[in-house]
This record gives sequence, C-alpha cells and structure tokens, in this order.
Amino acid sequence: MDTAEILKKVRQIEIQTDRLVSETFAGEYLSTFKGQGIEFAEVREYIPGDDVRSIDWNVTARTGVPYIKKFNETRELTVFIACDVSASQQFGSLRKFKQQAAAELAALFAFSALQNSDKVGLLLFSDQVELFVPPKKGKKHILRLIRELIAFEPKHTKTNIALCLETLLKVLKHQGIVVLISDFLAPVPDFERPFKLAAKKFDLIPVMVQDPLEHTLPRIPVCVGVTDPETGSTDEICLSSGELNQRLKDYWDWQLRTLKQLFTPFKIEPIVADTTRPLADPVIAFFKRRAKKIRK
Repeated sequence: MDTAEILKKVRQIEIQTDRLVSETFAGEYLSTFKGQGIEFAEVREYIPGDDVRSIDWNVTARTGVPYIKKFNETRELTVFIACDVSASQQFGSLRKFKQQAAAELAALFAFSALQNSDKVGLLLFSDQVELFVPPKKGKKHILRLIRELIAFEPKHTKTNIALCLETLLKVLKHQGIVVLISDFLAPVPDFERPFKLAAKKFDLIPVMVQDPLEHTLPRIPVCVGVTDPETGSTDEICLSSGELNQRLKDYWDWQLRTLKQLFTPFKIEPIVADTTRPLADPVIAFFKRRAKKIRK
C-alpha cells in the first residue's frame, strides 16, 4: 500500500473501532482490568471497626491519637500488544488476511486502553523482534501503532513466540496486560517455558487468529502446488482426497489440546477470532466473561 492507502485504512479502523469502543467496550474494559497497585492518599483518625493493620504508628505516636493510612487503587495500566507478523499471517480465504484481522483486534484493545487513559506499547515479531514501541498514552500514539500494524513489512518469515515472550519478560519491569496475537501454529513445547513465566508476571491474553481454510479444505477433483510461506518448502496436494482433511483435523485436535493444557493451570481463556466472522464478537464475549468472574 502507498501512503494514501495506509492513511485511509488507518482512518477506517479508527472510525470503526472508536465507535465500537464507545458503545460497547469502554465499560467492559474498565470492569475487566482493575488497577494493579495502591498508592498512599492520606491519614485520618482511627474509627472503631477500621483495620488495625492500617494504623500509622508514627503519626499516632506524635499526636497521641490513633490514625490510619488511607490508600487509593492506582487505576493506570500498561497494555502491551505483541503481534505475530510472520509469513503465515499473510493468509486468508474470504474476507481478509490474518494480518488484517490481527491489526483490527489490536486496535480494539488499543482504543479501549486509550478511552481509559492507559498506556499502550507494541511488539511485532517473527522469528526476530521486528519492532518495539515503548508504552505511551494518547491518540496520536495509538494511531501510530495502528499504522505500524497495517503497513509494517517484516524482514523475516518464521515464527518464534518464545523470543517474543522472553523479550517482554526482560524489558517490562512491572506487571501489566500482555495481549499476544498470533495464529499459534508454532509447536507448544518451543514456547512453553517463557509462556509460563509470562503468565505468572503479566495478565496474559492469547488471541488466536484463525482462518477456516486452515481447518478444512474443499473436496474438489484437482491437485495443486503449495508453498510453506515461512520455510519456502513446496509440495503438491490433491484436494479430492479426504485424507488431507483428516490430517488437518488430527493436527488441530492435537494443537488445541496442547494449548489448553498450557493455558488451564493459569486459568487463561484465549480469544479465538475467525477471519470470516465479526472480530469484535469474541472480544466482547471475553470481556463479559472476565467482568462476570471479577464481580463474583
């Protein structure tokens, strides 16, 4: 895309996402993601029934009257979006490529954070860290992130989720929300250890972007040549046989089962997004589930 096309696409996503966030996401986001710390506010005289552990003994000793410390929850959060830009993201069967879907999903989180004055950062990764943008506030910053998500051209084709998570563990010194957007086609054992460490440190949200053609191929009497976009290896497949679909089913059954085993101990529920369906729906459903659990 040239510059005019990029700006037009950024504007389209801004208008669409801003409306969705204003009408639907803002309240759900606020309910879902609470502040993750407390800051000192003031001291006041002790009232019977107050928690004695909050007594400020220094002030109490000076005045001869019991005082307690009051704290406020620090609402400001940092949302870090880690987005897979490997070559497998350049795939889509109907409406859009997985990369386009990933950009729109990232925009939903970014504008929700903007609405609540939270910082947002971005990491684009393949089998290398392609781009790192430190967390900042402001609409200008969010539009820059969306522009990068739409127009960035990665230098590498393969996927390394482990490197992405290891990088975030090193550079993000505090707790925060990490939105990990990928098709998760990499073998789980390759990133299992850093995923577990990241799940302990961050509020880690996996967003799985999928296309239905990855799960089921049409049964038609033709053989076609295919190329693995990440490795460049080629093969020929015959679409008339049901054997290939069975192999795809077996692979996805194994991959999803393995991912579930990784997510479950940390009570992580992934967001599963389909390139052929409205992308906001699974995100809204996720926010509602999380908010409901918090209220319990």
